[in-house]
Amino acid sequence: MILTNAANLFYDSLLALVYPQSCAVCGHSVESRALGVACEKCWQETHLFTEAETQCWKCGLPSRGTVPQEKREQVRCGRCDQDAFTAARAGGIYEGALRASVLYLKREQHISRRLKRLMVETQKQYPLSEATRIVPVPLHPERQKARGFNQAALIARELSLATSLPLDEVSLVRTHHTNRHRAGMDWKGRRQTVADAFQVIYPALIAGERVLLVDDVFTTGATVSSCAQALLLAGATQVFVLTLARPVRY
Repeated sequence: MILTNAANLFYDSLLALVYPQSCAVCGHSVESRALGVACEKCWQETHLFTEAETQCWKCGLPSRGTVPQEKREQVRCGRCDQDAFTAARAGGIYEGALRASVLYLKREQHISRRLKRLMVETQKQYPLSEATRIVPVPLHPERQKARGFNQAALIARELSLATSLPLDEVSLVRTHHTNRHRAGMDWKGRRQTVADAFQVIYPALIAGERVLLVDDVFTTGATVSSCAQALLLAGATQVFVLTLARPVRY
């Protein structure tokens, strides 16, 4: 395993030397293909979450101050009280290297090893570690046909391979082709666009499961909350949310 990792690192570094790639954030050279579209410095400057940070226990919004570990489950931001999901966590803030990686993933079907590692580290955090099944946030068939692929499904597949959790891409579907969230749309507007937009068509696969719902970015929580509501109505006992990134506030 160690030799394999060393060989991969050498190969990635050699590729970066022979075919240099500019960092999507700062423009400098990316030292290794394993880093994806951003250089090591930009990754280091990007705020990635750790279990040591104090966050809203439900939605994962970073919280000011420090709370003892034994009291973390009491931390609430108050904005997500009505959301249907059990708990949500993101890999980091939607900035720098993480933002560039998410935007790249919307165009290309490739997840770097740096991004994969972040996904796995996030899934290992409690309570997401209690999940028993992975479900990606689905696109409407028309949207998926136009884009060519669903980035949430791509993330879910990689996470399933890395964690051995079963992947379910068929149970949850998007039944309404809603308009994209417009810039500046408020909390209420975003929720209205996705209200009742999702349905579980294979409830037997969902009943009794602790579902890990996967998407690329957690913005207001409107989409994942609507998905969670459908999953809970189908018999899921809990719905956890994992996203690559989220804004500092919404």
